[in-house]
Amino acid sequence: MTTNASLCPAKPFAAALFVVAMLFGATSRAADAPPIPDTLQQRIAACTTCHGVHGEGTPGSGYFPRLAGKPAAYLARQMQDFRNGLRKYAPMEYTVRQLSPVYMREIAEYFAAQQVPYSRSPLPPVSAATLQRGEQLVSKGDPAREIPACASCHGSQLTGVEPSTPGLIGLPYDYISAQLGSWRTHTRGTVAPDCMAVVANRLSDSDISAVAASLASRQLPADTHAQAAGSVTPPLRCGVLGATGDTP
Repeated sequence: MTTNASLCPAKPFAAALFVVAMLFGATSRAADAPPIPDTLQQRIAACTTCHGVHGEGTPGSGYFPRLAGKPAAYLARQMQDFRNGLRKYAPMEYTVRQLSPVYMREIAEYFAAQQVPYSRSPLPPVSAATLQRGEQLVSKGDPAREIPACASCHGSQLTGVEPSTPGLIGLPYDYISAQLGSWRTHTRGTVAPDCMAVVANRLSDSDISAVAASLASRQLPADTHAQAAGSVTPPLRCGVLGATGDTP
């Protein structure tokens, strides 16, 4: 007479066969899948989805900024800040989480070398007084409140300064205002000393709108390349300006 107990040894055997079949199927599917190319174009695919094929940005969105032509040291620093939790934006944090410093530098150098035309971004209706205030802050700052001019760090034409201060021209209004707000709310930062956190916290809400409008509406200079290293001596009145070059 056969008992139920005598059938038990067959169950682990059947389970083992099932596991082997599943593993074989998974291996077969993996073998059938095309290999992922180990190329720079593949590595930057996640970047170009939002920032454009050559890092030209997506002006129509009003948010995703231009990467093309920005100093490589600045771009690499931003990726490191996203990975280290100093700068908050979930898609970017996920994208750079597994990147090595070598990959980050390679990606940064690719976009820094790109030279593509600038495109104008949408600008909300603003008053002449707002634009005038923005131009004052961009070109002269507000000494009474210890707010330096944007040009004193980003260059006379706001095209940036090597090796790590980016240009501000061509950035969307929404992006500029959002980033200045992020420094105030501590959702964007960098390694100490964090110059822009100091500056942003001296700006009022209306100042942020004015700066964003002035920069987004600014005419492009004839030469949009970053200025040479050492061509700008940033002010030091806030105690930390000029020490890091971490800016929008």
